[in-house]
Amino acid sequence: MSDNIMEHIPALRAYARSLCGRAHDADDLVQETLLRAIEYADRYKPGSYMRAWLFTIMRNRFYTNVKKAARERTGGADCISGTPVSQPGQEWYLRHRELCDQLERMPAHYREALVLVSVLGESYIRAAEVMDCDIGTVKSRVNRARGILRKALEPEF
Repeated sequence: MSDNIMEHIPALRAYARSLCGRAHDADDLVQETLLRAIEYADRYKPGSYMRAWLFTIMRNRFYTNVKKAARERTGGADCISGTPVSQPGQEWYLRHRELCDQLERMPAHYREALVLVSVLGESYIRAAEVMDCDIGTVKSRVNRARGILRKALEPEF
């Protein structure tokens, strides 16, 4: 695997989006992650798996931001600036939105495992390293997350 940070930005953006939900928050998180990686570049061991190292920085930064935001209430969830002006009518958009809504409702630890393994293509071992848990825990979370999505999104006849 390459030690070039630029190659990992698309995966970082996808992972950040799964953590944050909103695109501009995800972009901010990627930027914070990259700044943190540059700041602590001396701690990176050349030849180790940079993507997992960056994901770990991002995950830690995200949870730090969540704790900080809980202390600093800046605005309500019903703020008008966060709602779109008009929704497109395409079926694919609606299905995608339905999937995203279900992902947001899912417990964070299930969502995180599912995104790392199923969306970003990380191995169970790498996901376990990023999430700092056992591989069996990751497999269980991915399986449960898939079950939650299957049950929520299956058509009712």
